[in-house]
Amino acid sequence: MKIIIAGAGAVGTHLAKLLSREKIDCTLIDDDEERLAGLGDYDVMTYHAQPTSIQALKDAGVDGADLLVGVTPEESANITCCTLGHALGARKTVARIDNYEYLSVQHTELFRKLGIDSLIYPEVLAAQDIINGLKQSWVRQRWDVHNGALILLGIKLRKTAEILNQPLKDLCGPDDPYHIVAIKRGGETIIPGGLDQLSENDLAYFMTTPDYIPYIRKIVGKEHYADVQNVIIMGGGKTAVRAALTMPDYMNVKIIERDAARCEKLNELLSGQDTMVIHGDGRDLGLLEEEGIRNTQAFVALTGNAETNILTCLTAKKLGIRKTVAMVENLDYVEMAESLDIGTIINKKTVAASHIFQMLMKADVRNMRQLMLVDADVAEFIAAEGSRVTRKPVKDLGLPSGVAIGGLVRDGKGILVNGNTQINAGDSVMVFCHEHQLSKIEKSFKKISPLNAFKL
Repeated sequence: MKIIIAGAGAVGTHLAKLLSREKIDCTLIDDDEERLAGLGDYDVMTYHAQPTSIQALKDAGVDGADLLVGVTPEESANITCCTLGHALGARKTVARIDNYEYLSVQHTELFRKLGIDSLIYPEVLAAQDIINGLKQSWVRQRWDVHNGALILLGIKLRKTAEILNQPLKDLCGPDDPYHIVAIKRGGETIIPGGLDQLSENDLAYFMTTPDYIPYIRKIVGKEHYADVQNVIIMGGGKTAVRAALTMPDYMNVKIIERDAARCEKLNELLSGQDTMVIHGDGRDLGLLEEEGIRNTQAFVALTGNAETNILTCLTAKKLGIRKTVAMVENLDYVEMAESLDIGTIINKKTVAASHIFQMLMKADVRNMRQLMLVDADVAEFIAAEGSRVTRKPVKDLGLPSGVAIGGLVRDGKGILVNGNTQINAGDSVMVFCHEHQLSKIEKSFKKISPLNAFKL
């Protein structure tokens, strides 16, 4: 497999590093030699050139590329690069954009005619994660599968949880309404088995269905957490705008922005929205008190500075805010932010890279996410007719160590999986595994040719 990435910015370099770890042939094109020099420790071919140069694309081998990714800072350059790459022979292309209008379904065919298979807007993806994190103040991370047929909840366990120190086989039986699919304990990631137990301060990931979310809240001891109604956002960048525009109607939003000109732009972008824009510094305790921080249930820090976001979230917690969200773009700070108990951590480049990475899978993968805090991946595979996973019950599939199936969606209904579950062709199956193991399991979901069927 051969991948060409145009643009050695945050998303491009992070994706290149992921591909390097997976031993995938990757070439990174950029016109800035300094950015390319930072990848010297990785098995990535770098090429100093303009990403929109036809000759540069040819020299990089675009005619044999399985995927061309345009992730430069310039939307027009990404679209041009992908259009040229498609014409020169790239099998698939994906372009990073900044125009929300382009994501409309009615424009999908237009971009396909241009040779662009997929569009990615990292700020929109990050805003979705923020909104999901605010829907339940007691949850670190939430991911809805098939419009909420299945729900993944990442929850920090405190001593008030009633499910601590008990074998999971006694908690998550065939008839129980949830499965524990991943655990982060200190620096260790666990894809648990029946004998594992939950401990205080674990970050545990629950797979469940919508009806049982209140039950999960009870057993993890989070019923005393106030639901989010009032939200203060520090920083008025693109992510803040997308979050404000998609915020549920029952949430009241204030955005604090230091730049006066940006405040005027925010008022223009958010006209018609019930959002208050405040010119000021979100680090100013007096301003926070004046704007009702003590009557606010959630504080979201979205400035371009990870240190500022972390420190202001810590300050908000000291002022009594239970729900804090921090944008942490520097991956070196993510572990620190988690150890400081910041709350929900958002990283645009990991969200974007996961979206792109799923396009590399050979099986039918509808969604894929890197669970950044637990060094694990989750993917939604569609079981093909005659695939290995449809031939035996789950307990007899011989899943590799560190791989678990948490649930599936069949005919629009979420179903939790146990050892006796029989996966059918067409089922959407949620698979959890340690990082870099998805390639081991994806072949089990692909259609098997008649020549190989006898090997089963």
